[in-house]
Amino acid sequence: MIRRVEHGWRLRELMAARGMTTISDLIPHLADRGIALSDSQLYRLLSGTPERINLTLLGAILDTLDCSFEELVPVTVTATETRTRATGTTDAAALARADGIRPARARIHRPS
Repeated sequence: MIRRVEHGWRLRELMAARGMTTISDLIPHLADRGIALSDSQLYRLLSGTPERINLTLLGAILDTLDCSFEELVPVTVTATETRTRATGTTDAAALARADGIRPARARIHRPS
């Protein structure tokens, strides 16, 4: 059994709940905590889920929004039964083909 870990990013939702609607609302709060980010860097934080984030920046965001890590980044773990191969099939599907036909075994002959 394989466990898949996924995470979300709720920065925009938490900002809206605290009355912050634009990037410029967040800039002075982060500047007070020693974080200097450009508008484009903040826009990327708001528009998508970051794969990597500086811990100092994360701490400043949590302090600014007065929230916990779990509120900002909800983590879900799901268990899957089989692993998908690169071909898009699972181990069970490879063993039991739908048509029941197996390919003919290749024979390799040495030249005489």
